[in-house]
Amino acid sequence: MFERKDSFISLGIPKMHERCPDCGYKFERETGFFFGAMFVSYGLAAAQMIATFVIFWYFIGLSPLNVFLIVVFMAALLSTLNFKWSRAIWLYLFFKEEK
Repeated sequence: MFERKDSFISLGIPKMHERCPDCGYKFERETGFFFGAMFVSYGLAAAQMIATFVIFWYFIGLSPLNVFLIVVFMAALLSTLNFKWSRAIWLYLFFKEEK
């Protein structure tokens, strides 16, 4: 789906192919199609932050400030990965095989 296969830690927004290199499927069905992926990304980020909070607060027992900093760091670290995952999930929700 994406032009570069770099690591999930990258600066900038990953660029998508217009069409699938293998089958020619057009990714953006209409203008603003991926607007809904923003809500998927929000859900992914919230789940990751809650999981990070639970791990470091309840299981490890760090102070509130340290837990907050770790949660913020993890959210920033995983933002590019969330962008890619949310677009892929959103696309698969509406995928129809063209014939």
